Amino acid sequence: MTDMTERKRPETPEGETEQLGTRKPTRRGGGDPATRGRTTIADGVVEKIAGLAARDVPGVHAMGSGLSRTFGAVRDRVPGGTKSVTRGVKVEVGELQTALDLEIVVDYGVSIADVAQAVRENVIAAVERMTGLEVVEVNIAVSDVKLPDEEDDEPESRLQ
Repeated sequence: MTDMTERKRPETPEGETEQLGTRKPTRRGGGDPATRGRTTIADGVVEKIAGLAARDVPGVHAMGSGLSRTFGAVRDRVPGGTKSVTRGVKVEVGELQTALDLEIVVDYGVSIADVAQAVRENVIAAVERMTGLEVVEVNIAVSDVKLPDEEDDEPESRLQ
C-alpha cells in the first residue's frame, strides 16, 4: 500500500506539480474566446466593400449597366436618396467563401485588361482583409466605355 506522499499529484498546465487542495481556478467556457460563437456576414456588407474597392481603381468610371445607372441617377435625385455603392455588384456569400460579379464602365483610352486585373486585385484584397472570407472568384463584365465627350449619367452634385 502506498502512502499519500508517494501518489502522483496532478500537474498544472505549466508542468509543475500542484499541492492537493490548492487547485488553480479553471477558466469557464473552455477554449479560445475567438472560437466561441459564429460570425455571419450579410451579402450587402460584401457588396459595399467590393463596390467601394472597385471604384477606387483608376480607369473605372462607374459601376453597373446603363439601365441601372439611369435608375440610380433618378433615385439619387429623390430627397433622402443616397448614392448606391452596391450598384453593379452581386455576391454569393457562404460560411467561409464568397464569389463576386462586377459590372463596370471604364474610361476611354485605358487598357481594359489592366483595369480589370487591378479591380480584381483590389476587391479581393479588401474583401478578404475586412471579412476574413476567401474570395474564390471575381467575374468582371465591362458594360460600357465612357467617351471623353459624353455627358455623365450621374452628374456631380452642385452642393458643396
